[in-house]
Amino acid sequence: MDQNDNIQEVQQAPQEETPIISLKNINIYQRNILVLPQVSMSVRKGEFVYLIGKTGSGKSSILKTLIAEVPSEGEEAYINGFNLLKLKRRDIPKLRKSLGVVFQDYQLLSDMTVQENLMYVLRATRWKDKVAMGDRCQEVLDLVGLATKDFRYPHQLSGGEQQRVCIARALLNKPDILLADEPTGNLDPITSEEIFKIFHDINKNSGTTVLMATHNFNMIDKFASRTICIENGKLIDSVL
Repeated sequence: MDQNDNIQEVQQAPQEETPIISLKNINIYQRNILVLPQVSMSVRKGEFVYLIGKTGSGKSSILKTLIAEVPSEGEEAYINGFNLLKLKRRDIPKLRKSLGVVFQDYQLLSDMTVQENLMYVLRATRWKDKVAMGDRCQEVLDLVGLATKDFRYPHQLSGGEQQRVCIARALLNKPDILLADEPTGNLDPITSEEIFKIFHDINKNSGTTVLMATHNFNMIDKFASRTICIENGKLIDSVL
């Protein structure tokens, strides 16, 4: 008998992909006050995840922790390969360059045009080639439907257009992850739907991971996706 007859083929189970965001028993602070103890959550590469909860529940504080604006404290905290528990101050710009962040209040420089706002970010992230910089600005403005608004100032734009500029700005360095903090909080329902569609199109077309803090439940119903809810100081995951 061939000895190979006695050897059974063993198939290994596929290894689970390492999450692109992983928090394990992390304490979340807001102005030095503990608002969420022992937070655990994970997001896979390419996912679109909503983070929901009442105002003051800790949504924004989680996002601030992920961009190292608030120090991490706990067992494990990784985002896009960066260990937040051991992250050195000099490495924070490198972390943030790999992320795109969209705020509720736009944070555009009022004395600069749309193009100048984008160029400012590219210079700050050490782009040098002016032709490449101009091309990249046009690319991201095309993505958000603002190709003809590059020489407008923020005050010449509607709220929805300003938020589109913010999304374009967040996309400049082709981030692996987009973090959005109440991106439609100041917008009307029709404009909100347009903004949500842009985020979902980015996620679908480029595979960019999106984590969005929002309380816009109408849009969550229209653009359904995995949801993590903060309730009574705990995270409740819709996939569980």
